[in-house]
Amino acid sequence: MRHKFGNKKLNRTSEHRKALIKNMLNSLIKYEQITTTLPKAKVIKPQADKIITLGKKNNLHNTKILISTLQDVNSANKVRNKLSKRYENRKGGYTRIVKAGFRYGDNAPMAVIEFVDRDVEAKRVDRKKKDLKKDSKKEEPKIATA
Repeated sequence: MRHKFGNKKLNRTSEHRKALIKNMLNSLIKYEQITTTLPKAKVIKPQADKIITLGKKNNLHNTKILISTLQDVNSANKVRNKLSKRYENRKGGYTRIVKAGFRYGDNAPMAVIEFVDRDVEAKRVDRKKKDLKKDSKKEEPKIATA
């Protein structure tokens, strides 16, 4: 008998679960949209909302909590500088879960978790410079030389 059903265990040990949640939160903050399984998305949603709420109050204590939770200074700075400004008039519900069918291999239910009013360009954060050069070369017309 599990009395209060504290949190989802996700079939992992506590250390693995904490690391998984931390890494997924960092990815969500960095890319503003990630695809994962539905149970993981349901676990991450309230924690992402709490992190945005922490970032809205810009003081030293909340900054330290953000850095200790995310263990990434860049993610904490993005929460404090960009995301908290974007959602300063919103009182909650900063993320949404959209069901995305079932995974091919094991038929697991998949979902897309994303920030509401997300920045579409955030998906291109890790794009290599070579890819950007290829895109710019495609746009330039080629001139024939004799």
